[in-house]
Amino acid sequence: MMKYKTFLPILFLGLMASAQQITCSPKDKSLFEDKIAALQKTQASFLGDTIVAVGKSFLDTPYVEKTLEVGETESLVVNLQGLDCTTFVENVFAFGTMLKSKQSSFEDFTKTLETIRYRDGDLKGYPSRLHYFTEWIRNNEKKGLVKDITSDLGGVELNKPINFMGTHRSLYPFLSNDTNFAIIQQAEKELAKENLCYLPQDQVESNEQQIQSGDIIALATSIKGLDVTHTGIAIHQPDGRLHLLHASSKNGKVEITQEPLVDYLKNIKSNIGIIVARPVLLSF
Repeated sequence: MMKYKTFLPILFLGLMASAQQITCSPKDKSLFEDKIAALQKTQASFLGDTIVAVGKSFLDTPYVEKTLEVGETESLVVNLQGLDCTTFVENVFAFGTMLKSKQSSFEDFTKTLETIRYRDGDLKGYPSRLHYFTEWIRNNEKKGLVKDITSDLGGVELNKPINFMGTHRSLYPFLSNDTNFAIIQQAEKELAKENLCYLPQDQVESNEQQIQSGDIIALATSIKGLDVTHTGIAIHQPDGRLHLLHASSKNGKVEITQEPLVDYLKNIKSNIGIIVARPVLLSF
């Protein structure tokens, strides 16, 4: 989930977000304008339904890794042509936030995306990106954008060091920089101060009706040093069951799982359960 790939020619727009460069292709700028215009006609009164409507607008968008690893310094990457699981959630959430706050400009979008993607909403280089999804949830809860409801669902705590980046430095080119590496290690130490709270896999089905369409679902893992391996958006389907709307690496596109979420989880060997964050937008 922490790996991204770029496949598009890029254009550095003459725009700034917190004094940082924005990386966006002309095609992506055009896609933004088309999407926001179309979505303004379809937004729902309930935030979760708005999030789902935005998510569905990305159906069949190709899954692409490393879309954020652009250039030699961190920039705010806008890529709507190819998404991984995290950038799918971030872009959907950004559009949903804009719709609920009645914003429509590209500048509003980039500011919102920066707020969601970076620690305390401030792009200050590679280490300021919220690489671990548990920190993504905690920091966006601090901003008033989401609420972690995992404990309310009966989640259990797990004392687990989250330090995969620090212990696998060679996998991340930006970590060859000693300053970047030191900041990531410090972020991992901060994460270690709180236990990981997750809803065990065998309790997901009995709680799925308490999970709302539009909630953000993160898949907790048993892999050493990692918190989650995948993320997506909860969606209740006509079969009455909870499914996952997500950017699938297996099928190479944004899709809705054919099977209910609980059955999807059973096919992932390392999965131990889920973490659930509900969009609330208290700060908007």
